[in-house]
Amino acid sequence: MYKYSGYLRKDGSIGIRNYVAVIPTVGCVNEVASRIATQVDGAVPILHHQGCCQLKPDVDTVTRVLEGIGKNPNVVGVLLVSLGCEAVDTKEIEKHLKMLKPTYSICLQKLGGITKTVERGINIVQSLVSNITNTTKEVNLNSLVVGLKCGASDATSGIASNPAVGVAVDKLIENGATVIFGETTEVLGAEEVLAKRAVTAEIASGILKKIEEMEHRAKSMGVDMRGSQPTPGNIRGGLTTIEEKSLGAIIKSGTKPINGVLEYGEQPSDCGLYFMDTPGREIEVLTGLASGGCQLILFTTGVGAPQGFPLCPVIKISGNKNTCLNLKEHIDIDVSTIISGEETIIQAGERIFREILEVASGKKVKAELLGYDKNGINIDIYTKGPVI
Repeated sequence: MYKYSGYLRKDGSIGIRNYVAVIPTVGCVNEVASRIATQVDGAVPILHHQGCCQLKPDVDTVTRVLEGIGKNPNVVGVLLVSLGCEAVDTKEIEKHLKMLKPTYSICLQKLGGITKTVERGINIVQSLVSNITNTTKEVNLNSLVVGLKCGASDATSGIASNPAVGVAVDKLIENGATVIFGETTEVLGAEEVLAKRAVTAEIASGILKKIEEMEHRAKSMGVDMRGSQPTPGNIRGGLTTIEEKSLGAIIKSGTKPINGVLEYGEQPSDCGLYFMDTPGREIEVLTGLASGGCQLILFTTGVGAPQGFPLCPVIKISGNKNTCLNLKEHIDIDVSTIISGEETIIQAGERIFREILEVASGKKVKAELLGYDKNGINIDIYTKGPVI
């Protein structure tokens, strides 16, 4: 039985990192949240540009995501920073989070400006950080939630890094873990393959519906998704069609049955493999996965993408030897050995699986060592409607 060492939370979840999250409920107070978090070791800001002047479905999405970020097992305490007139209901989020972990909120308009708000926020966050415990416990993999992302893909992604991750994903599922993958725009042309893996006809229909909705949004603007995917970088990397890119992308989800379809930022109700409706853009995908409860994220890349995430270690995996050499300060696992014939896909997948256990038990990834995204600026929330 495989195990990892994590931090036991009061709600029964297991964290693999200990952070106090400073979360603005509207983009107007990003600067306030940033000033608070950067003054206290152990605190991270979760900056975004949403929270007001949006239609209700998008306000609901932003609310769900902010609450989901606060619920993430890697978060030991939360400070919500509000302006006071936003559409997001700060007190409602605070009420829900308080049932799980220490949570406080402050309001700039009530406290009388940025100086007093920052001062008050620092005092609260220092108190939350001082109560962090570093005691770990060995636990089974049924408490581990892993997210998947591929970015800056090239021809090596679909034949090396993504299939190797698929092997690791199958092993995670076999041992009781939960895995979430998404990128709806990069399922186009391969949706029938995924639908066949759904455990019920309803879930299969849900997968196809998300693809149809995405295509409809593009067509309603008079454009075709095939004009945006593959991206120029994908094409330079050797990918020729969206179908080719999609088939290479979905293989990272492995071969196991799909247990459900999640809305953006929604948390799964049980263990297993889940598809989340997300865009393809890194900053929004990583945010959605963190909101969905992922303690860590596997990120495959062809020509190289440096992103990390403030709350979750992001393991970078590449099958492009040149990328692994040129961007070695960002790449955690080199699986170009598959292409050179030095290693099989299964052997590389086993190596990724072992790395997951080590990172879940505290080993730092390259993005963490570099402090990449520690300041929270490469985060945002995926919304579908206009700003009003």
